[in-house]
Amino acid sequence: MAIAPAAVHDLGNELRGLGWVSDLMVAGSLATGDYIPGVSDLDLVALVDGHVDAGRKEALAAIHRRLDRGSGAGTKLGCGYVDGATVAELELPHPTWSHGRFVHRTLSRVTRAELVRHGYEVFGRSPREVFPEVSDADVRAAARAELTGYWGLAVRRPWWWLEPTIAELGLTAMARGRHALDHGELLTKTQAIKQANAPTWLIGHLSARRCGEAVSLPRLRTAWIAWRDAHRTVAYAKRTR
Repeated sequence: MAIAPAAVHDLGNELRGLGWVSDLMVAGSLATGDYIPGVSDLDLVALVDGHVDAGRKEALAAIHRRLDRGSGAGTKLGCGYVDGATVAELELPHPTWSHGRFVHRTLSRVTRAELVRHGYEVFGRSPREVFPEVSDADVRAAARAELTGYWGLAVRRPWWWLEPTIAELGLTAMARGRHALDHGELLTKTQAIKQANAPTWLIGHLSARRCGEAVSLPRLRTAWIAWRDAHRTVAYAKRTR
């Protein structure tokens, strides 16, 4: 378990003080031991007693804005707020603080698997007390849903891949997806870069960026390589149903 940045503990103290947040759990790279300061996002999930209405959302936004100016500055601290009564509903979107604003996202199957296998609590219950046990078959199903869902949509929109962030994320997501389909195991981003279906020079660039180096990716070449890899991987996911 990586040492949690101060922002994680500060968020825990703020949320505990509200009285209606029952659990706060760590997912993502911090949970898997792959957290790199200044590079990785901080991904947290909070369970809330009841619906996050407009008043609650404003209270949460004020907390996050304050932390983003303080101990959370530069940490890319994000948190999904899930009504504890609806946590079992896979397709229900939840308010999620991400990159300075609220968006609505589902708590993906991959994130749920990550929480059960690697996550831990800041306060409240552990993820293994909240979510059911995750089998290798569940991990495969989670990867398949992500590949054929969002990434299936992205493959049908080739122009998206001209955005370097999408291309870079896609290469690691495809490597993680293939590994999960083949082995029923979750792969970290650092491990996934080593298994990316890309030329050696591009893997080197991705590794350098993962370490925080300011390396630029050639836009058109990277877009083509990443889109082609995603096209093949999504097709593979569909064949392995």
